[in-house]
Amino acid sequence: MILTDWEGVWMEKWFVAMKKADFNGIAEKYQISPIIARLMRNRDVIGDEAIDFYLNGTVEDLYDGLLMKDMDRAVDIIKEKIEEGKKIRVIGDYDIDGVNATYILQQGLAGLGADVDTDIPDRIKDGYGLNQMLIDRALEDDVDTIITCDNGIAAMSEIAYGKENGMTIIVTDHHEVVRDEDGSQVLPEADAVVNPHRDDCLYPFAGICGGVVAYKLVQVLYEKNGIPEQEWKDMLEFAAIATVGDVMKLQDENRIIVRWGLKQIPHTASAGLRALVEACGLDIYDLTAYHIGFVIGPCLNASGRLKTAQLALELLLCEESNVSGSMSGLLEKRPGSEMQCRSRAEEMAVELKLLNEERKDMTQSGMEQAFEQVDAELADDDVLVVYLPDCHESLAGIIAGRVREAYNKPSFVLTRGEDCVKGSGRSIESYHMYQALCGVQDLLLKFGGHPMAAGFSLKEENIDEFRRRLNEQSQLTKEDFIPKIWIDVAMPLEYISEALVNELKGLEPFGQGNEKPQFAQKNLRIRSVRAIGRNNNAVRMTVVTEQGRPMEAMVFTMADQFVEEAKQSRSIDVIYYPDINEYNGDRTLQIVVRAYKLHS
Repeated sequence: MILTDWEGVWMEKWFVAMKKADFNGIAEKYQISPIIARLMRNRDVIGDEAIDFYLNGTVEDLYDGLLMKDMDRAVDIIKEKIEEGKKIRVIGDYDIDGVNATYILQQGLAGLGADVDTDIPDRIKDGYGLNQMLIDRALEDDVDTIITCDNGIAAMSEIAYGKENGMTIIVTDHHEVVRDEDGSQVLPEADAVVNPHRDDCLYPFAGICGGVVAYKLVQVLYEKNGIPEQEWKDMLEFAAIATVGDVMKLQDENRIIVRWGLKQIPHTASAGLRALVEACGLDIYDLTAYHIGFVIGPCLNASGRLKTAQLALELLLCEESNVSGSMSGLLEKRPGSEMQCRSRAEEMAVELKLLNEERKDMTQSGMEQAFEQVDAELADDDVLVVYLPDCHESLAGIIAGRVREAYNKPSFVLTRGEDCVKGSGRSIESYHMYQALCGVQDLLLKFGGHPMAAGFSLKEENIDEFRRRLNEQSQLTKEDFIPKIWIDVAMPLEYISEALVNELKGLEPFGQGNEKPQFAQKNLRIRSVRAIGRNNNAVRMTVVTEQGRPMEAMVFTMADQFVEEAKQSRSIDVIYYPDINEYNGDRTLQIVVRAYKLHS
């Protein structure tokens, strides 16, 4: 990749991607603009098959779940258990991915007549994933078969314990597999292990979340039982919510799942999901990945952080009988009327929203403490290990993310638990967090994760050694810590049109791995500028190109400070996204400025 370096604002570096392709040829073949062709190339969408999938992919184009290793075995076992009337328990995780995966399996199996219930571990009492207490609870309840979702791949001893007690255990997970010293995979001795990260798995795209693995299992189960495909398609929105909420890359089939899952939400049978959308003040017909990631998702996660994830699951399980699809008939199996269910859904939705507001306040306090600690003690460290003993352990990951954003360094936040210290980490692109933890695993009691995020536990006396060794082994350079802003196209404002804005919408949903396009132009003259908004956090200005084209621009920043600086400046460089401002029936082109540099 060829990059052109733009001197950036403050400590940032701006880069223009210059990946090569026949943009005009691609544009002509697919009836798109060359700009769209360039944007796809920048996202490594290469070749006719990938381009067609990106532009035109539908649910029918998703990969066959049977390509996953052990999927056929898992389906056969579940079919047999349902036919025999055996009691099945789904054990999920307490985050948004785990809750939605649990919902999908619970509803999918119930739709086949299974005797199925759920158990989600308590974050504080039980910790992450399958443990002996959960298995003992299942044994006490005469459960024959456990199906894990979004966990289980590392539960070696726990699964062995369940097997010793005569249980059937199926693992469905998406986390990295455990490896021994020579790098060979180590799998739990379950009856089936469905995980796209297995070395012997032929599934073409491993970057799916636990909710999607669960969705694929239900899909194959329904197909094997001759259930119409619409029945499993009716659960797509929950796979989409899980994908966005677990911050999976919106590439390949993930993007298709989210794209079509968002379209499915207005037709969902879940009165609970509808109630939550309404409680958050959102339009159910105009939801984006942003709304899932930053509004709906945090509310669902808040129950698992501060109370119990069972609340979020119960919310989703509230359903409407007047909505077509596989889920609608299940309402009859629950006590109470549809009106009562809807009323309960509204109550729970408000409760989740309030829990999230409480979570926000606690997060702010923890962030302030973390920043103080970094500035006072850890400023020279390559890898930030912050210990906040009194912080609620459920907030460690959020605070770690904020610390990472503030310092652009891999960040771990540790909190004091009942028996040990628990931690969560968030990383930068140049630091593989899971591999880093593998390098210090002798200090850890338990760990797991991804390249960009991880969770773990250790003894309090090992914190200093943990910090020392991570920094000693980091291999990071000063260049890795400089924030980089990637510009897709250095595009003059003269190229902006309503047709282009509409074409850009076809690239949605945007998120990690399919980032919202960024355009740039230098040397814009500021004609006018004024602060707007109640909170002094927005600016509207008019800028003019060297060719004389004026354009309205929005900047979300500290308005008073920006206005003063802008009045002293002769020009501005901007990174922007083109948009349409609709007001009182009028539609005008504008740019939304995402980064800028003022020139005196």
